[in-house]
Amino acid sequence: MGLFKKLITAVRGGAREVGEAVVDMNAIRIYEQEIEDAKNNLARAKQDLTAVMAKEMQAEREIKRLADELVKYEGYALDALSKGHEDLAQEVAEKIAEIETEQDSQKAAREQFVAHTRRLKSIMKQTEGTIRQHERELAMVRTTESVQKATRSISDNYGAGATRLLDAKASLERIKQRQQTHYDRMDAASSLDAEIGSESLEAKLKGAGIADAEKAGSDVLARLKRKAAVN
Repeated sequence: MGLFKKLITAVRGGAREVGEAVVDMNAIRIYEQEIEDAKNNLARAKQDLTAVMAKEMQAEREIKRLADELVKYEGYALDALSKGHEDLAQEVAEKIAEIETEQDSQKAAREQFVAHTRRLKSIMKQTEGTIRQHERELAMVRTTESVQKATRSISDNYGAGATRLLDAKASLERIKQRQQTHYDRMDAASSLDAEIGSESLEAKLKGAGIADAEKAGSDVLARLKRKAAVN
């Protein structure tokens, strides 16, 4: 019996891990959808808030209208009393009472609309801040996921093509070696020519005063002066 319970627990644990793995694989997509749903709900809430604010404005206009009615009927009542029509003044007073009752009802409704609007605006402001925060987190998660994918790709490609990379590196080294060898040969040729070439021999003769040195302009000028003196 104990073994059977352990098997059931293991199966449940495995199912939970599989479920979590599925969720994790689609976490970014799910997160995106949840943010999008929140935005849609917020847009609908703004429409509902607009309707509530419109009702608040309607109640305000109705209160003003009723206030004008009160002024009018109070004038009627006073006029009736001044002319001795007390019964008519009583009817007008009853009308005034109805208007005041309606006005009180409209004022109560307006206060409810104002309180509801204030509360909704506060909730919507908090919701907008929460959505922006989630969007920032989603952007960071996307960036991190992209970087990790790039890293995995490089690692996988390196692991799969390690031999090719090593061969390519060896080829580069051979090319560099050939290039260096070519430079070394050029340097050696220049050095050898300097040691045993004809130019080197001429330089040695001139240095020993055996070969003619290059004539300077001053020597030519002195020769011309001598020639002029003879003539």
